[in-house]
Amino acid sequence: MIMQLLLCSAILASITSCNAFRSPSSLDIPRTTTFSKTTTSLYVFGGPQKSIAGSQQSSSLSPLPRGISPFEKSLSKNIDVQGEFRKGAKRAIDAAIGDGVTKIEIEFPPLIGGSQSKSQFDDFDNIQELDKNKDWTMLLAPMFLGDVDYQKGKTWLIFPDLKECELAKQEWAGQRYQEATFTTIEAATNHLAKSGSNKNNDASGGGGGYDAPWGANLMSGLSNLMGGKDGDAGLLGNQAALDPIVEGENSPARLWLVVQPGNGGPVEDWVNCEKMSDAQPDTPVVVINGALDKVKGGFYPAVFFPKLAATVDRFYKKFETTFYLKPFSDKGLYGWLYRVYPEPWQVVWENVKPGKDGNAEVEYVIVDVLEKRPSYADVVSLLVKASQSK
Repeated sequence: MIMQLLLCSAILASITSCNAFRSPSSLDIPRTTTFSKTTTSLYVFGGPQKSIAGSQQSSSLSPLPRGISPFEKSLSKNIDVQGEFRKGAKRAIDAAIGDGVTKIEIEFPPLIGGSQSKSQFDDFDNIQELDKNKDWTMLLAPMFLGDVDYQKGKTWLIFPDLKECELAKQEWAGQRYQEATFTTIEAATNHLAKSGSNKNNDASGGGGGYDAPWGANLMSGLSNLMGGKDGDAGLLGNQAALDPIVEGENSPARLWLVVQPGNGGPVEDWVNCEKMSDAQPDTPVVVINGALDKVKGGFYPAVFFPKLAATVDRFYKKFETTFYLKPFSDKGLYGWLYRVYPEPWQVVWENVKPGKDGNAEVEYVIVDVLEKRPSYADVVSLLVKASQSK
């Protein structure tokens, strides 16, 4: 993906820089549930959280992890913020799978927490995000592998490219991680196409083998040329990093964890995810930080990306958002859109106040609880109203 990122960045950089933290307006869904403005206090991992939504509803909601605010950097550097995200995501994934959900979206800021903690206001690049998402997923997988149903390679770690798969296998060499099947979007798509397990080709249009991104054949040819008589020089990664996929053994899979497909890389990743899911429709597919807001919201014009556009209604709009944490900053206000399946959506305002020694204090205030996801404009409007009523 690193080489492909360089090819894509010049085209998309100016667009993504202004949209990275916005939910596309085309995803706007009107609010259907409102609650009385009763104030209650909640306790959030050692910090206060208040609500001006209904007290009964808000008291049963998952609280925001602490240390996520850009004004809490000193705190976030010293606690395991991502570990809290994983706990919430695991709980949500289990609940969704238990309800028969097979298309699962996980979205969160991967760079918050730890000594190198970064918020949406800091400089970072897609490679840093990809590394963090890879590590996050590697730590999520063992949370499933304690269950015998997910063992013996039945949990697939699906990376966007061979190099990321190779790095993950080298960096996470312990047995608890190697219990999973390490593969890539390309390898999984090709295997499933060859195995003839795709039964939904005609219905979905997602059949066939791997859709290679632009420039992939060029890079592959260059790697083979540089390798000479020894074959592939390994520019795109080491094929030995791929675990064999064997029907009747580790396939069909019990769970797919797909690491950052498409986001910052080739759009074909998203197209191929549909092909994989069509091939094994009963296997829960968990897309981790795949920027599905962009896909569902028309960020990529159909005239330029017709194959991707065709996947939206028949595939990506069927995803259930199970763990979602997105920062908002607009009109001088800060807040979050938060959901942990099967709970409703929370709109949370950061009430930033002067604290001791000149450090800011952050109070998280639930300003509304919604059955359906609100639009970007709705969230900003709710934050404005909350700030005016303080």
